[in-house]
Amino acid sequence: MKAATSTSGGQPAVSSPSHDDAAERRHRIFAIMAASSGNLVEWFDFYVYAFAALYFAPAFFPSSDPTAQLLNTAGVFAAGFLMRPIGGWLFGRIADRLGRKTSMLISVVMMCAGSLVIATLPTYAQIGGWAPLLLLMCRLFQGLSVGGEYGTTATYMSEVALKGRRGFFSSFQYVTLIGGQLLAVLVIVVLEHLLTEAELKAWGWRIPFVLGAVAAVVALLLRRTLHETQSDAARTDEDAGSVTGLLRHHRAAFFTVLGYTAGGSLCFYTFTTYMQKYLVNTVHLPIRTASYVMTAALFVYMCMQPAFGALSDRIGRRNCMLMFGCFGAVATVPILTALQNTTDPVTIFVLIMIALAIVSLYTSISGIVKAEMFPPEVRALGVGLAYAVANALFGGTAEYVALGLKSLGHEEAFFYYVSAMMVVVFLVSLRLPRQPSYLHHDP
Repeated sequence: MKAATSTSGGQPAVSSPSHDDAAERRHRIFAIMAASSGNLVEWFDFYVYAFAALYFAPAFFPSSDPTAQLLNTAGVFAAGFLMRPIGGWLFGRIADRLGRKTSMLISVVMMCAGSLVIATLPTYAQIGGWAPLLLLMCRLFQGLSVGGEYGTTATYMSEVALKGRRGFFSSFQYVTLIGGQLLAVLVIVVLEHLLTEAELKAWGWRIPFVLGAVAAVVALLLRRTLHETQSDAARTDEDAGSVTGLLRHHRAAFFTVLGYTAGGSLCFYTFTTYMQKYLVNTVHLPIRTASYVMTAALFVYMCMQPAFGALSDRIGRRNCMLMFGCFGAVATVPILTALQNTTDPVTIFVLIMIALAIVSLYTSISGIVKAEMFPPEVRALGVGLAYAVANALFGGTAEYVALGLKSLGHEEAFFYYVSAMMVVVFLVSLRLPRQPSYLHHDP
């Protein structure tokens, strides 16, 4: 396979579709597929926890109150996000100093290990308080891994994608990220058909974690075939992978990314991972019906990403982000309120799809719009760390805040909280440049 040569900008030297022969184009597409395969596995392993929580919560957090059980599991889910800033810093530094490929290989191995350990954990009935403690440790380990996965994968895919179509190709990061969620839901749906609820709560919930560990091995083999996009000059730069260098020269870019990622992550997790619990606990749909609705919604949402990514190539990332902030601020409260007042699965599906179409304006370009803000020597660190910090503070706590407000009898306050963060996204997106400073001035 022909390796793509890197320029001092960290971009493969041949990047225009008009100069790429068919073989080179195929190589780049394969590289995107190989990189995103690991992304899919990482997020499957991370999200399967959220979807399986309805079944394993009693095994680790015995309680007569289902909401209290879910609140505890959501707390552990949120704790995994708290490791993301450390993972974003650690793997961003590795990617900027040692290469994107090295960072991606380490992160997928760590996620595999964490998933395998969760699959074999003893329950509260077997070892008492050690059970939730060990579960927490596994989630912290996985949080460290996935904290490094996002920034490095986004950086690699933005650097290997074809100029003029970077929005389209980079959207496949969220195709596989959502695909990881979708596969997690599908596995749960299949298990719900094959096993009884008692069997799922007793041992069936372990199966998805085993599958995730096995899939990670396949992703590892694919990622080993990747070519490096980081140039020697960028890796040896004195600021490479340095937080000091990042904040000294690119402070404004860092805080801009931090600002719109906070709202984007909160909105994303509200309408994906938390939505299944919302449909069960608030809308009072049966668990299986909620799983069916979310499976269909996530599939359509996944298919939307390339279309919205291509849209950004035509109208610009800044315009897409401004529309996301505006539409999200206006529509969030009406959509969540309408969901409270219906039990018709078709109506619920339509409402969720309206919300996810709005979120797609952000998720389809989430990686590329961040990568375009930073030069190659601090790109993985800038993307990964800003994303991880915002995700830990806002995305990872979405379920916990929502369930906490519900337990206090103020669930509607969460709706306005999400809307307020969408206003922040709009205001911060005004700071985005009309033409990016890096990646050869793509839209």
